Amino acid sequence: MRPAFWIVNFIGSLAAVCTTVAFVPQLVRVYRLRTARDISLITFLVFSLGVFLWLLYGLFIHSLPVIAANGATLALALAILFLKLLYDRN
Repeated sequence: MRPAFWIVNFIGSLAAVCTTVAFVPQLVRVYRLRTARDISLITFLVFSLGVFLWLLYGLFIHSLPVIAANGATLALALAILFLKLLYDRN
């Protein structure tokens, strides 16, 4: 027996919120401390590429939860990358 469609969408949306919001504390910490020395540039570059590909996938399959979650996560990841490059340069 398959779960109801709304249950599946709810679980997917809840997972999307959790994985997206998880980056907010990191972004705030980097911004406040003005350092990103502890963040791996390679890891965040590969992660950002993966999230971008998930975003493309969501666009191709017309899945709003996948698009929204990965769009927001990509924005947060790119903000952290930008701050890392900015602060590591100094």
